[in-house]
Amino acid sequence: MDYDDGNIFARILRGEIPCKKVFEDEHTLAFHDINPQTPIHVLVIPKGAYISMDDFSTKASDAEIAGFVRAIGKVARDLGALEGGYRILSNNGPNAHQDVQHLHIHIFAGKNLGRMIKPADK
Repeated sequence: MDYDDGNIFARILRGEIPCKKVFEDEHTLAFHDINPQTPIHVLVIPKGAYISMDDFSTKASDAEIAGFVRAIGKVARDLGALEGGYRILSNNGPNAHQDVQHLHIHIFAGKNLGRMIKPADK
């Protein structure tokens, strides 16, 4: 699959669509989700044209990878999510219901998030 320069995150990165920015540096942009699922719901995206975690981990430079991972931690800290805890999530591919074909990490916090996956029956 080729990267679609018309996806909403690419348009946000180009400044065509506004966002409520939380953090930005040379490699990463973080902003509030427009349809928050928890009291704190922020999206963290790399500025490069990467579709998925596989695409990113294969093609991104070491500086991009380190910067992106550090940005996720900084954003969580800056939002005050450490005390109660937080969840990070990335949907990759159709079976995971990835809606936007640009790598993005959700940071969820601000309430008890419950179990992520129901325990399997033995």
